[in-house]
Amino acid sequence: MSIHPTAVIDSKAEIDSEVEIGPYVVVDGPVRIKRGTRVMAHAYLTGWTEIGESNEIHPGVVLGDAPQDKGYKGEETYLRIGARNIFREYVQVHRGTAPGSSTTIGNENFLMACSHIGHNSRVGNQAILANNALLGGYVEVGNSVFISGNCVVHQFVRIGDYALMRGLSGTSRDVPPYAIVDWQHTVRGVNVIGLKRAGFDDKRIREIKEAFRILFRKGRNLSLAIKEINSRGNINGDVLALVDFIRSSKRGVCGGASE
Repeated sequence: MSIHPTAVIDSKAEIDSEVEIGPYVVVDGPVRIKRGTRVMAHAYLTGWTEIGESNEIHPGVVLGDAPQDKGYKGEETYLRIGARNIFREYVQVHRGTAPGSSTTIGNENFLMACSHIGHNSRVGNQAILANNALLGGYVEVGNSVFISGNCVVHQFVRIGDYALMRGLSGTSRDVPPYAIVDWQHTVRGVNVIGLKRAGFDDKRIREIKEAFRILFRKGRNLSLAIKEINSRGNINGDVLALVDFIRSSKRGVCGGASE
């Protein structure tokens, strides 16, 4: 274990022998850190926080502080972080609000400087949050999502797999899988580049684009659009996942550009 002499480590913390902790780091409370993780100068880790293997925690990061929720009364709540995530400068991630609840981050995510994940949010794997991207409480982010700089996501919103939010955009509605959205919850098209990078072949991408054409064209009622897709039969798994996401939405989904 490599711990800088200026670091302050709580006696309740559990830190693997292969963790590196830099100057002026504070580990406050029953924080657990697994092997291979590097914590750089002036980071603050607190609360009932579990950090998996080989994470990279840059200067000024705050992980596991109390939720920004007036209803929180100091109960035991959690932040659970997987493996191989990168937390750049001044990222903030808060733990859950309700007793026993948690904020959860998966594996291989990249959180750029000053991005924020609110209490009880869930982030999947290989997502990117660019600088100053802000997630409210109870947000759900799927796998391989890209949230660009200065985007804002309202509490309880879901963002589907492989979706992309363009810079400065915001949403208070669910973002469909595979979508490019911008401005205020507006669907602009399919995240073709992201899908290709993820290994989707041309046939799969064409079928997704055709489903988007039906679902998000001008003035289209989503319920009728879903019926049209179902009437065609032989729906592939990608389109089925898109339709299921829309059907399960409680906040409504982002609409087409002319909505």
